[in-house]
Amino acid sequence: MTRLTRILRNDDGVAVVETALGLPILIVMIYMFVQLAQVYRAMSGIQHALGEGARYATLCLDPTDAGCTIPTPGDVKDVIDNSVYGIGPGTFDTPTPTKETDGTSSYYDLSVTYSQPTNLLLFPGPTINVSRSKRVWLAAA
Repeated sequence: MTRLTRILRNDDGVAVVETALGLPILIVMIYMFVQLAQVYRAMSGIQHALGEGARYATLCLDPTDAGCTIPTPGDVKDVIDNSVYGIGPGTFDTPTPTKETDGTSSYYDLSVTYSQPTNLLLFPGPTINVSRSKRVWLAAA
């Protein structure tokens, strides 16, 4: 048996070589899953904040015989900003809602946008943008 044949048939160290090739790919994939989990948590925070903002926007703050005092757009935005949550390097943006009218009813269009830059440890990845919105009908003024 020649020396070359013995070297080619020797299996010593194969596991180390396979681990050296596969471990970096596994680490990058786990890191990508963590970043994706941060985005999903932020989406949950957006839904929660929109729900809180919608609940507050539909309140009749000072009911009288003449009607209701409805929350101002700035107050609704503050409630959304205080209710939104998420972790990671992303940022939330909440535009101030404007009061719109459809026939005899009024509404606010609430929205929140989340933007998170990603990376693959050594290389920059895409920026993930998530936006959710909700239309809220207001109490009669």
